[in-house]
Amino acid sequence: MLKNLASALFLTERKVDEDLESNAPEVKGRITTTLHKAKEVRPLVEKCITIARDALTHIAAAEQYATTAERDSEAWKQWRNSDRWQQWNRAIAPAVAARRRLLQLLGDKQAMRVLFAEIAPRFKDREGGYTRILRLAKPRLGDAGVRAILELVGTHDRKIERAEKPAFDAEPTAEGGAPAEAGSAPAPAAG
Repeated sequence: MLKNLASALFLTERKVDEDLESNAPEVKGRITTTLHKAKEVRPLVEKCITIARDALTHIAAAEQYATTAERDSEAWKQWRNSDRWQQWNRAIAPAVAARRRLLQLLGDKQAMRVLFAEIAPRFKDREGGYTRILRLAKPRLGDAGVRAILELVGTHDRKIERAEKPAFDAEPTAEGGAPAEAGSAPAPAAG
């Protein structure tokens, strides 16, 4: 059940084909479930994102040894038998291990691909706290279970805009003297 919930959260971020538009999520990066299930699946989701985020450094390091040649071409075969392939293999090995670990944790190849392609790069500079749980006011119909939203941080964040403080200027004076104090009566005119 936890694997399915975590996979469902990651799959809301995938690009939707025209054929599957009727099955597209209402809001990307968000699922609605019970509060207790959301609290249980949150550590699994955080762990998966951390594993994928850490593997991005290994993928970037391996790119310097990679080739752009077509697979099974003569240039690719030369690269495959060269020293650069050995270096690429050593550099990419931790990322392959991370993919296999995530496949074991999630049980869904497509969710793993979405996690590596779209979610992990978004959180590459964040150390943790990738999800939030929002409790819903209306209980679930049928058994009145407490519902909650489990969502990825960063996509639906509120932006707090503070109003500028008004600038209070001194009240202008009639004859260039000090400003008139509040509550004092005007001086009578001589005449």
